Amino acid sequence: MSITVNLYYKGSNGSARAFAEEMEARGIADAIRGEEGNERYEYFIPMNDAETVLLIDRWKDQESLDKHHASSMMNEIAKLRERYDLHMSVERYISDSEGVQDKDAAFIRK
Repeated sequence: MSITVNLYYKGSNGSARAFAEEMEARGIADAIRGEEGNERYEYFIPMNDAETVLLIDRWKDQESLDKHHASSMMNEIAKLRERYDLHMSVERYISDSEGVQDKDAAFIRK
């Protein structure tokens, strides 16, 4: 059971993208990727909204996510969010242990 958290960072004048670029450039994103239990940590920019950045953040389980939230790294991330004046919305998903059903698989081109 994986937990996926989609975080939408919303800013202005390119601040959300600048935040994500700084997270990558300073190695913070790579450090998170290296944390035990992290399965994915990637930033995306929606084609119809240049002022929003989507972070897809996936963890092995709640315990791994809780350890990440308790880490000192979260203080650094919070400071960056504040500096870039970002606002967030969040979606949380639990993985489907059965995977893609046969009737849905017909729509997936491999």
